[in-house]
This record gives sequence, C-alpha cells and structure tokens, in this order.
Amino acid sequence: MDFEHSERARAYIDQVERFVREQVVPNEKTYVEQLAHTSDWRQWRIPQVLEELKARAKGLGLWNLFLPDEEYGAGLDNRDYAPIAEITGKSFLAPEVFNCSAPDTGNAEVLVKYGAPEQKERWLKPLLEGTIRSGFAMTEPAVASSDATNMKATCEIVGDEIVLNGQKWWTSGAGDPRCKFLIFMGVTDPAADRHQRHSMVLVPLDAPGVKILRMLPVFGHLDEPHGHAEILFDEVRLPRDHFIAGPGRGFEVAQGRLGPGRIHHCMRAIGAAERALERLCRRAVGRVAFGRPLASLGGNRDVIANCRMAIDQARLLTLKAAWALDRHGVFAALTDISAIKVIAPSVLQMVTDAAIQIHGGEGVADPELTRLMGMARALRLADGPDEVHRGMVARLELQKYK
Repeated sequence: MDFEHSERARAYIDQVERFVREQVVPNEKTYVEQLAHTSDWRQWRIPQVLEELKARAKGLGLWNLFLPDEEYGAGLDNRDYAPIAEITGKSFLAPEVFNCSAPDTGNAEVLVKYGAPEQKERWLKPLLEGTIRSGFAMTEPAVASSDATNMKATCEIVGDEIVLNGQKWWTSGAGDPRCKFLIFMGVTDPAADRHQRHSMVLVPLDAPGVKILRMLPVFGHLDEPHGHAEILFDEVRLPRDHFIAGPGRGFEVAQGRLGPGRIHHCMRAIGAAERALERLCRRAVGRVAFGRPLASLGGNRDVIANCRMAIDQARLLTLKAAWALDRHGVFAALTDISAIKVIAPSVLQMVTDAAIQIHGGEGVADPELTRLMGMARALRLADGPDEVHRGMVARLELQKYK
C-alpha cells in the first residue's frame, strides 16, 4: 500500500490548510451571526460571508476538489483527496467554501457518471459552479431504511411520464434557499429482481406535488440554512427523461455513489475529531483545579493518549480504504469502506465526549462541542447504521472460511 500523496495533491493540501486556518475558521462566528436564527425554514438566508469565501476559494482554483474527473474537478483520486477532506472537516463551514459539500458531492458524482448530456447541462453545470444546491431523497419514515429494498415510494412509468408518490425524510439540504433539485429513489417495477426494481429520478424542487412538510431537528438543531427535510411526493409528474441512467438501475447508481462519499464523510469526521482533540488539550493545559493543570489530574493523560491513537488508527484505515477503492474498485474495498463507516464517527464521538467532559458544565453548553457531538451521533446512522456495516464486515470475513 502506498499512502504517499502526489506532488499535485500536496500543493492542494498546503493551500487548503492555509485557507481554512487563515480565512475560514476566523469567519465562522460571522457566518453564524449572519444566519436568520429562526425555526421557520422559509425565512432562512445564506450568509454573505459564505459567498465571499467561496469566491476567494474559486479564484484560487480550490474548487470541486472531490471530483477525480479532470473535465469537471481537480483530477485527484480518493487517496489524494482524503487529506483535503480531513482539513475541511476541521470547520463546519469549509466543505461548502470549496464546493465540496454533501449531498452535492454525491449527486455530482452520479451525474458525471450516469447523467445524460441534457441532465448535465441543466443540473450538473450550475451545481459545480456553486450557484445551486441539491438534496438526496431516499430514507422513508414508514419503513426500516437500513434495508433499502423495503422502500415504499414509487416512481412508476405512466405513458410518457414518471409519476412519483411517497414520503421521504432526512433529505439533507432541502431547506436551503438555493436547493433546486432532488435525486429521488423509488420503486418502478415491484415484480423485478429485488435489486432491479428501483430507479433514481431527477426532481425539480418546485415541481407540482413536491411538498416540504418540515425540517427535522438533530438533538434540537435544525442545521440552518440547509436543514433535513421531510417531504411528501404527491402525484408528481415528470418527463421520462428525468430517470438517471434509465428505469431499474437505482441500486447500480447507488453503489457507484456510496464508495467515494463514505471516504469523504470519514475523513471529514477525522478532521472534526482533530479539532475536538485540540479543544480538549487546550483546556487540559490551561485550566487549573486543585492547584494543578487538568492535564496532570486523574487519568486525563490516558484520555488524551487514547484519543490521539484512535484518531491516527482511523485515519490509516480510511487511507487504506481510499487506496483500495482507487486500485481495485468499490466491491474489492467493501470491507474497508464498511469498517471506516463504523470507526470514524465512533472516534469522533469518543473524542468529542472527552472534550466535553474536560470542559465540565461549559462543555454541554458549548456550541462547537455540542454540534460535533450531534454530528458524530448522526453519522452513526447516515449511509446505513453501524450494525449494517458490521454485518457486511462479518459476512465478508466469514466467506473466507466457507
């Protein structure tokens, strides 16, 4: 295994690290101040400082770094993009500054790989320009969505149209004023093979019958100005050319989307864990109790050492997954991809919990630490719960002994 990054990647890494440290992190407070601060998502607005930072990053060529296709992105493979994703994970604002935010990254990858020319012109082009945003409508409230074959929402072919019906939730980004389309996954042919029943459809957010019911809170936070929407699709009628790749290919498209996306998620989680560890260490050396710094009390040195080792282990395994994905493809990297999806959010949760603990009462009220804890806990469900990924690792391991 070769974890050495290319010279081109190292140049991007240095530039992104400097930009995040000097321009993004210092503007986080301004970004929060410029939010609407209302539970009514219809009144949400995009802070001006974000658009200013995006323009600066774009001007420096620090843009769409997640796409390996040089026609659309920076041409970095997963191994080379991984450390950049980690750096952006150190700030909740950074991924969007570089136009590298989920779910837009996954949706862009789908359109690059499977989109028709007309679809790329209408949706991919403005998405990569950073002028619009998007959502991904898959999870449903009425079924256990950890098994996607449970899906009840439908996208039936009726004459020359696709007719969508169903209810989705946790459609991240749908509350964003710039969100213009969703990728909807539903059942087209219930009689087909279980992995050929489903399709993915491009849905304009303003299409008749698309009704946003509410934004779902994560531990009380609505994630303004993006949100996580519950959406009703009521007799939504679209032309047949809104299928992605064609009817019945939903699972195929989904598999192509998930590998790189999980690398991105995990490396951002590792970056967030680094920020939590920094907060922990600064508190440990700067706070005095019983006449001594907290770092010298109890088992705090063990806590810090365990956090350091856990972060480094998670990073190495994620880099291994990225290397395997680049070299052998998604299916050959399934064990590593599933493993990191369990490990990285758990490490972030552990480190953040330790940072909260050492801050005492201040920790449970600290906006940054509570946001990181919410992010870590939610990531243990996003893209499949821990149990599903552990099941995949165990199944692949047991196959060696058949």
